[in-house]
Amino acid sequence: MKNFALIGAAGYIAPRHMRAIKDTGNRLSVAYDINDSVGIIDSISPESEFFTEFERFQEFAHFLKRNPQTALDYVAICSPNYLHHPHIAAGLRLGCDVVCEKPLVPGPELLDELERVEKETGKRVFNILQLRHHAAIRKLRDKVAAAPEDRKFDVELTYITSRGKWFAQSWKGDPRKSFGIATNIGVHFYDMLHFIFGSLQKNVTHYRADAKAAGYLEYERARVRWFLSIDANDLPDKVRGKSSTYRNIDISGEQLEFSEGFTDLHTTSYQEILAGRGYGLDDARHCIETVNVIRTATPVRGEQGEVHPFIGQLI
Repeated sequence: MKNFALIGAAGYIAPRHMRAIKDTGNRLSVAYDINDSVGIIDSISPESEFFTEFERFQEFAHFLKRNPQTALDYVAICSPNYLHHPHIAAGLRLGCDVVCEKPLVPGPELLDELERVEKETGKRVFNILQLRHHAAIRKLRDKVAAAPEDRKFDVELTYITSRGKWFAQSWKGDPRKSFGIATNIGVHFYDMLHFIFGSLQKNVTHYRADAKAAGYLEYERARVRWFLSIDANDLPDKVRGKSSTYRNIDISGEQLEFSEGFTDLHTTSYQEILAGRGYGLDDARHCIETVNVIRTATPVRGEQGEVHPFIGQLI
């Protein structure tokens, strides 16, 4: 049985990590968050210690190190994006391997810094890239691999997930903390596209604002027009008033359907990490570099055939 700590226990994604720790037969020894709305712990790991001050959490973690039976083996991180780097580094320096949500960091420079801390501590960082474990994604990857090597698939990716006024007041609505919509929401899709279609060859941003972004990505095996938004006004008429979310991934005329099958992907990710097959810094580098370019690029007018149809009314 491994001992885990969890940083960011009050966050939306934290319960999936708590359940994954429990379902893999391990112990959540201690959790930390500046917010104390963590009642979910009672139904998953009621014996866990909990702190709302990082200094007290860190001191307790050092106290646990004195006994090999209680010493922490892993630190799981579900904190806001801008805190991932310092929390990962702190976990490594506690003598633990680290499991962190996406995006690990905003750009490749901090990824390089984490590699240095890995070498200094002899510990590793693992990124939750759960879509790589989804059956539908793996099936599509096999299909692409079996297609003629010179074939490029035409992909149109549209993801609209409406957010209320609260979003702008939270860290997620602050680009200094979330690093913008393409990083906060899009990073999942960019990793998925790389996993399926190979290395990125072209990355162009057509539109970028606080609530939406769009552009063109060309991979070894695909040409991708993408559009991301948290603005309900972008919802197509066919779903407006019926659903707050619209997701459409069209691959050369065929729909990629993966609405189901998400429940256990974090547990699968933990199983792979514990078995020595987790995704590390090198695996995360591709999507980190992709979002870094999108976030810092100057938007340009796209070439014919590269512009997502939802963008026509915005530029």
